[in-house]
Amino acid sequence: MLRLLRDAGPRSRARIAADTGLPRPTVTNLVAELIELRLVREGDSQREGAVGRPGVSVEIDGRGICGLGLEINADYISAVARSLRGDCVFERRIPLDVRATGPEAVLDLTAELVREADLAVAAVGARLVGAALGAPGNVDITTGHVGYAPNIGWRDVAAVAGLRDRLGRAAPVLHLENDAKLGAIAEYVIASASGIHDLISITGDVGVGGGIISAGRLMRGARGFAGEIGHMRLAPGGRLCNCGRRGCWETMVGLGALLRHAAEPDDPVHDASLDVASRLADLRGRAQAGDARTLSALDRIADGLCLGIALLADVLNPRAVVLGGYFPVFADQILDRVREGVARRVMAPESGGCEILPSTLGLGAAARGGAHLALDAVYEDPSAAVV
Repeated sequence: MLRLLRDAGPRSRARIAADTGLPRPTVTNLVAELIELRLVREGDSQREGAVGRPGVSVEIDGRGICGLGLEINADYISAVARSLRGDCVFERRIPLDVRATGPEAVLDLTAELVREADLAVAAVGARLVGAALGAPGNVDITTGHVGYAPNIGWRDVAAVAGLRDRLGRAAPVLHLENDAKLGAIAEYVIASASGIHDLISITGDVGVGGGIISAGRLMRGARGFAGEIGHMRLAPGGRLCNCGRRGCWETMVGLGALLRHAAEPDDPVHDASLDVASRLADLRGRAQAGDARTLSALDRIADGLCLGIALLADVLNPRAVVLGGYFPVFADQILDRVREGVARRVMAPESGGCEILPSTLGLGAAARGGAHLALDAVYEDPSAAVV
């Protein structure tokens, strides 16, 4: 019932009974329990039909409960704390060359972010029920290890245990997940409101990752590695990838490819110590000013995106492909070209019904998805989560 209110919005007890098939007395008792737990509250009156008294709506409350999402990216670390209602309570991104900094120092900084978020949440009278860390590459969600993340130079890093050691008894319940999968969760929360339940979320960073939602569920694969789309070999014999192979898709459309095509190596847009958002804004300004080299670089990125998206559309037939990471920054320059190129390549008519959409979440999709994942414990067992 709590998931229904989250996904479908406020509704009366009578409508909840109709939507869930539960008897009205059961709904009444459950609503009373959730109100006592401060997870739902009564809202405005709603009229269900032309006659009769209007019913009082029930809506998600949960202002006293927050989930924390964390992301370790090649260029930054970030944190987002969101309440059960979806209010942003804390958000911070720290520019950082993660590869050069090394795992131990990065985990030190990440632990500090957790402490800052915890203080901010407590300041509004709420508490953290959990935290989910997003990291690139192959991660083991059971052991909490980052197995192999070539773009940040990590191999077999005990990320969850490392954070627990640093935070001690104050550590929230911690989870580890691939960053692109967390981004897909965040995108699905938005897309599902429009009736989209099959999508591929593509993150454009130094690496290119994918999260696949099928029939409303995150696709993990047999061992949890589904979505490593950045390492599809679309240009055999092409540029050397950080994974050690040549011609991977991310060598064609990742942030490194854009910077390489758009600017000389000594240009400030290559400086990983600067906030990636400011560097992207610089490049966007050049594109809007008609800079030939920047526009040519974006054309190359768009053409590379067409190849990979068309392949994914042929194999998975998603209802939507959502372009996240740096791609939405340049939506005005690349989106039409990508849509046209994909339409030419996909076998099914009208791209198989697939829309190509820019993300509206900016660089915060993975951390935001982590906050959603951290809150999932509340939906799994509301009584236990708030004790």
